[in-house]
Amino acid sequence: MNTSTDTYRFTLDSFEAARYANLCGQYDEHLRLIEQRLDITIRNRAEQFELLGSRDKTRTAEQLIRRLYRETKHTDLTPDLVHLFLQESSMKELSEPSAKQNNLISLRTRKGSIRPRGENQQGYVKSILSHDINFGIGPAGTGKTFLAVACAVDALERELVQRILLVRPAVEAGEKLGFLPGDLSQKIDPYLRPLYDALYEMLGFEHVTRLIEKQVIEVAPLAYMRGRTLSNSFIILDESQNTTIEQMKMFLTRIGFGSTAVITGDITQVDLPRGTASGLIHVTKVLKDVPGIGFTFFKSSDVVRHPLVQRIVEAYASHDAAKKLTHIENHNLD
Repeated sequence: MNTSTDTYRFTLDSFEAARYANLCGQYDEHLRLIEQRLDITIRNRAEQFELLGSRDKTRTAEQLIRRLYRETKHTDLTPDLVHLFLQESSMKELSEPSAKQNNLISLRTRKGSIRPRGENQQGYVKSILSHDINFGIGPAGTGKTFLAVACAVDALERELVQRILLVRPAVEAGEKLGFLPGDLSQKIDPYLRPLYDALYEMLGFEHVTRLIEKQVIEVAPLAYMRGRTLSNSFIILDESQNTTIEQMKMFLTRIGFGSTAVITGDITQVDLPRGTASGLIHVTKVLKDVPGIGFTFFKSSDVVRHPLVQRIVEAYASHDAAKKLTHIENHNLD
């Protein structure tokens, strides 16, 4: 089916040469990125823009370009940042920016504020702020862990909690690493690196180090959580698809008064031994209707990493779906 091509023209308001250069990027790389992702053609001369493509995509591109131009007032645009805005390009908030801007959530950290991108990320953070136990489930690159850490840092900065606990099952991703030297913290540090990286970005290396020394930030392997009651804490259980059913139940029953728990995971990347049921998959069925517990499910369209990551996630999902269908057909033939 052929899609009709429209020509759409608009003019940027309050034109400034420096902001215009920031908008376009080096050798117009930002505009080329928009062209590629939205499948349109952009022609422009200073503040005059001409867009060629389907009606929906050219209108979306106009709203995106106008929004990026507003960002140039206080932000140096980069291809990565343009990519993040492109992730939102199919969402209503782009086409209706004035209606949604006042409802956007922003998290405060020592290094600046963090604003969730897109409708699903905004919903995820709202859920964390309004529920004591929250699940963020979806593919890699959707911001599940990063936003959980941002919420934890924000709560600590506003003195809503007294400490942050980082918890992760020490399950190797398809590799046998053998004996790991060092004390307990050093043994599990490699498994918690994504959490540390997010903390360093939000608080700075030296400040994080001091908080760890004071045990305001605590690193705890999941196996050592049994018997504890965690009050006035922000607890993050990362990579929870690698918990067993028993471990997940044990973790969830550790939560004390004044605490918030965020459990993140990707049910397509379970590294448990064959035949062992994932606690994350099991808990989505057991707790789906329990009041006070929030669930946010991310899709490949929510990926905020390199555009190829989204395509990779979608390709694997299509392959798994085809494989499952073949298995069903073969079973029916038998």
